[in-house]
Amino acid sequence: ADTGAVVYDSVKAALSRDVDVLIIDTAGRIHTKVNLMEELKKIKRVIAKLVPDAPHEVLLVLDANIGQNSINQAKEFLEATKVTGIVLTKLDGTAKGGVIIPIKLELGIPVKYIGIGEDISDLEIFEPRRFVEALFSF
Repeated sequence: ADTGAVVYDSVKAALSRDVDVLIIDTAGRIHTKVNLMEELKKIKRVIAKLVPDAPHEVLLVLDANIGQNSINQAKEFLEATKVTGIVLTKLDGTAKGGVIIPIKLELGIPVKYIGIGEDISDLEIFEPRRFVEALFSF
């Protein structure tokens, strides 16, 4: 199905049911695939037609294992849509997540959540102090 049509139908249904929160989770995409980045722009346009001030939150999910490439990825996503926060996943593995600092400093995007496992309970609100303490603990 056409992504734009699915998003349109979802937003219309949410509005008709007076839903407070609608989560639109797109398929994973690589920032170098122009057609997929254009699809993000289309999704934003479709949503804005029905709710002019939406989307209210756009979270970019990044794999902590890709390191500094995360910055390039985030930059490309910023060109396609306004990213309001980062979800950094796979911090339970070997990744240290040090890329959080340059993403915040260079791009001004806050990290809102971190993933430290595969269960829903492993998705945590990002707490900077706790993260820094864990980063430097040996």
